Amino acid sequence: MTRGMASWAQTDPARPAIYCGDRTLTYGELDDRSTRLANVLAAHGVGDGDRVAVMLPNSIEFFEAWAATTKLNASVVLVNWHLKTEELAYILADSGSRLLVAHADLEEHFAPALKETGAAVLVVGDAGERGYEPAIAAASDTAPPVELEALTGPVFYTSGTTGRPKGVVHGKPDPGAASRNMEGQLALWNWTADDVYILSGPAYHAGPGGWAMAALYVGAPMVILEMFGASEWLRLVEQHRVTCSFVVPAHFIRILEVSEAEFASRDLSSLRLLVHAGAPCPIPVKRRIIDALPCEISEVYGASEGGATRINSADWLAHPGSVGTPWPGVEIHILDEAGNPVPTGTDGIVYVHPPGDTRFEYHDDPEKTADAWRAEGFTVGDVGHLDADGFLFLTDRASDMVIRGGVNVYPREIEEALHTHPAVVDCAVFGVPDDRLGEQIHAVVEARTAVTPDELREHCREHLADFKVPATFELVDELPRQPNGKVLKRVLRDQHWAGRATRI
Repeated sequence: MTRGMASWAQTDPARPAIYCGDRTLTYGELDDRSTRLANVLAAHGVGDGDRVAVMLPNSIEFFEAWAATTKLNASVVLVNWHLKTEELAYILADSGSRLLVAHADLEEHFAPALKETGAAVLVVGDAGERGYEPAIAAASDTAPPVELEALTGPVFYTSGTTGRPKGVVHGKPDPGAASRNMEGQLALWNWTADDVYILSGPAYHAGPGGWAMAALYVGAPMVILEMFGASEWLRLVEQHRVTCSFVVPAHFIRILEVSEAEFASRDLSSLRLLVHAGAPCPIPVKRRIIDALPCEISEVYGASEGGATRINSADWLAHPGSVGTPWPGVEIHILDEAGNPVPTGTDGIVYVHPPGDTRFEYHDDPEKTADAWRAEGFTVGDVGHLDADGFLFLTDRASDMVIRGGVNVYPREIEEALHTHPAVVDCAVFGVPDDRLGEQIHAVVEARTAVTPDELREHCREHLADFKVPATFELVDELPRQPNGKVLKRVLRDQHWAGRATRI
């Protein structure tokens, strides 16, 4: 059975691997271009166990860079391309990335970051000496020693218990382990070479990017949607006879907003499976999308740290609001703060016990790693309960993390940026309900001098990626505090979530 990008390149080099706009890249071309790029990276000193950062929008080049890094048995660090200079510089330094692959449109942010870190750069859209295409054209086509079968060793940076994101590392790059993990994913979702995958979300995110890996591995052509638009998504599904995708609830909402006439005009009969995650899906939206689309709608609960549960349409209709039961080999335990199991139906901290000896660590942060793990299980700070049938329901988060449109945002980082404004005495940032994105970011600010929300918003934009900038600001004379001076953020947050069944 043909499996893996290298195998497809050898046995069926003309097979389409990626569609992006009016470009089609075959497996043979993907293998050749990623081989040449791997030799370029090697000339920059990238080797076994090293890291290469990729800061690109959804594109063919994104996956070429990922594949090239893997061919050197190195790890790719997937960077959100919306990040600003300070955020990028931190990730480059923290990850120890030797080289950055970035787009020319992002020069204003990556150029000063590179000065701080000393990393080399290849620039997509640059025809000069730093240029991505010129480098590939001039490189050798001699294959590196590692045969590419699965895209190994990605490092995802995710928000956590401090103001800075931390890299989630799943052990040393291991092509064999990557292939075994991929085979498990194929079995879990019944992937075959007859599937066609559409990349609906950002490739730097673990869900959409992970499924792109599965598509390239199994031989399923991938359709790259550069930016999600419901009408374009529907058009591409029809054009390419798409069978599956990984989405977030905000995508469902936008699809359901398409006019009835336009929706009815599209042939969506090829769809067999949409998997969603990243944020709670409003129950009415979930019911509507199940009725609207001719395919299975499954939900998964997990994080960059690891997968946990899944639920299909039928089980969800029987247990509305649940995120399902554990994946094969996974156990879910609900514990109190002391680590004791709680009774069925009682809320507690959700701990995920991954299969076998599967473990992750936070890069260069043993304290944070230790905090996440209790015995053989880890938590990302979610609160929930198991019902009598073993279905998991999430109700809150023990951490402050906000999930905005499926993207994790940690308020501490925003609060630190606000504290650099001379008018700010103190602040509290947290998530509030949003029907489209699940949560939106709200900032309550105690100021020492007159300041406007627009001024604070502009200040945040100078220091943070746009998706981290609070949507709303509230100015107060004094924040509520405990006797020890700590801001009572939960009191502020509860005012916005009153009357809701869950606090996420």
